[in-house]
Amino acid sequence: MSTTPPQLSEVEHVKTANRYLRGTIAESLNNRLTGALNPDDTHIIKFHGSYQQTDRDRDSERKRQKLEPLFSFMIRVRVPGGVATAPQWQRMDALADAYGNGTLKLTTRQTFQLHGVLKRDLRPTIQGFNDSLLDSIAGCGNVNRNVMCNVNPHESRGHGEVQALAAAISAHLTPRTTAYHEIWLDGELQNTTEATDDAEPVYGKTYLPRKFKIALNLPPYNDSDIFSNDIGLIAIEENGQLLGFNVAVGGGLGMTFNQPETYPRLADLIGFVPTEKVVDVCEKIVTIQRDWGNRANRKLSLLKYTIDRAGLPAFVAELHQRLGYALAGTRPYQFHSSSDAFGWTGNADGLSHLVLSVEGGRVLDCPGYGLKSALHEISAFHTGEFRLTGNQNLILANIEPAHRIRIQAILEAHGAGPKAEQLTALRRNALACVALPTCSQAFAEAERYLPQLLDKLDAIIRAHGLAEAGILVRMTGCPNRCARPYLGEIALVGKAPGRYNLYLGANHAGERLNKLYREMLDEDGILRELAPLLAAYAVERQPGEGFGDFVVRTGVVKATLFGLDFHA
Repeated sequence: MSTTPPQLSEVEHVKTANRYLRGTIAESLNNRLTGALNPDDTHIIKFHGSYQQTDRDRDSERKRQKLEPLFSFMIRVRVPGGVATAPQWQRMDALADAYGNGTLKLTTRQTFQLHGVLKRDLRPTIQGFNDSLLDSIAGCGNVNRNVMCNVNPHESRGHGEVQALAAAISAHLTPRTTAYHEIWLDGELQNTTEATDDAEPVYGKTYLPRKFKIALNLPPYNDSDIFSNDIGLIAIEENGQLLGFNVAVGGGLGMTFNQPETYPRLADLIGFVPTEKVVDVCEKIVTIQRDWGNRANRKLSLLKYTIDRAGLPAFVAELHQRLGYALAGTRPYQFHSSSDAFGWTGNADGLSHLVLSVEGGRVLDCPGYGLKSALHEISAFHTGEFRLTGNQNLILANIEPAHRIRIQAILEAHGAGPKAEQLTALRRNALACVALPTCSQAFAEAERYLPQLLDKLDAIIRAHGLAEAGILVRMTGCPNRCARPYLGEIALVGKAPGRYNLYLGANHAGERLNKLYREMLDEDGILRELAPLLAAYAVERQPGEGFGDFVVRTGVVKATLFGLDFHA
């Protein structure tokens, strides 16, 4: 047997020398000659929840003026299960104004993102949300990221237990290093030359090969898109009692154009576990990926590739060995929707909940629409929570009866009242990633362009009587997973400026991938391809049939149930 050590990627070498996520970040922050970090630190700061970015709209002009790019930072704040208090919302809102670009981004992983933070403002920003018991450690990086959970509290009596479990998993898998506290909160770095892997009992010195994601859901709602996660946990209830969870492993939606060895994949169900053992099961799955994952080629280093390379039976056998017992057989369940239920729920005699549509997840003020100001005013007296959904929307949860009319009036006064009934279901359900100008991976627009495209799709939708047909539209600026594009019934994935690949055929329950239908379409091409399909759907669909099911049934695209079939 060869004793040649395995080849490691550049990032693995950086992680080896990073001193448990310290790197030279402190020195980078003190360098006032540039708005950027040292190159190696751009990898390590991701573990602290931040990405270094540039304003690509201004790159050419700054280059002409012989200036360095306008560097800034995105900070992603963890919100386990998407539940934030009113004071936490107030703090994030204030920090966006003080140090960011004045807006809040609600992400598809139920987190806050601040954009446009300058290097000199990173420390006061992080200290600011730390004061409200929020943090950004593990917001990004090669660790378990924000743990998702469907958030509408009226869905089930067991919801509180599931939410608590999401928080427990998040806490257990948070990195143990003190580097975050040292760099951002007190500025005193510790001597780590003698540190061992005991400092990170789950992750070890070099953490995971790539990012890792976990989500929980209560059927029949799949708004966390369970099967797109490395670990998906499906709550099983009986007579109102939470029994445990079906466990699914190996989901992930990112890929790379022209590299068919990369592909989106849905997670496989592997068994059932009682609630009290869920955290341990998650830990053991993480450690298998830590030990088995590909550390040579980052494009093939996610858990989905580990499982397909080793084989699911071998992976499950290893899990059972590490647990010391076998998972039980999966329990019956059924999903019927991955969308949010907009508007008011509850009644005037008790606590109410309001699900607000937030286009692109961007909380801002603009002429005639003052959502950010309205929520700022509401946060001053609301005693419930601000709950971020996995679909970039917001729930004002547990509203006291005395506050319901007041909240409604404030939203309407700012032009931001519940208007879901005025929007097509297509628009309400649409997702978009940030893309340009700040994302370095983006080939095309997404968040800034999608509303313009939806205006034109809405006209087609309304003309065919499909205003309430809940078609799932997803748009991304690149083939990565930020808006879960490959679970869209209609997905547009940016391939070049103004050009998108069109994918069709996922289903509403989040249990089937879509399939490439056309490539390199401009706006006219997108409308030309979709218009006849939507017209046919309006006339020929069967009762209750979704658009994705329709295009599969009629042979427009083939059903894609397995990642290895995605490119077929």
